[in-house]
Amino acid sequence: MRAVVQRVRHSSVTVDGELVGKIEKGLTVLIGITHDDEDKDINYILDKVENLRIFEDEGGKMNLSVKDIGGGILYISQFTLYGDVRGGRRPSYTQAMAYDAAEKLFDRLVDAAKKREVPIQTGRYGADMKVEILNDGPVTILIDSKKEF
Repeated sequence: MRAVVQRVRHSSVTVDGELVGKIEKGLTVLIGITHDDEDKDINYILDKVENLRIFEDEGGKMNLSVKDIGGGILYISQFTLYGDVRGGRRPSYTQAMAYDAAEKLFDRLVDAAKKREVPIQTGRYGADMKVEILNDGPVTILIDSKKEF
């Protein structure tokens, strides 16, 4: 599982003109799912995201997590994180999990995230989403659950 984590001042996602998710200060997290991802990958990603110390403390040092600042998290599914361009200019998505299985795993991620202490919002799986992000910094971190050690 891959997550692109962006520290944001605010972020929102709309589908067909309808606002489906919105946060103020916090994190926007794009999630890509591959074939062998499972619950341990979900837990790894959620733990890392919630505890990343990428918000500034009183001294201006990135030392606080989204939990510490009382921020929110906007999770958005994005299969294109497994796009492979090594073979040409058109990305291959063969490493992305099949649609139905990935939707179920993403739903499990969302359910698990809702049980934690950081408030979350989500996009709509498989929809044509318009995502507005005001990246703060910019600060962008890539997390890959297969590279945990």
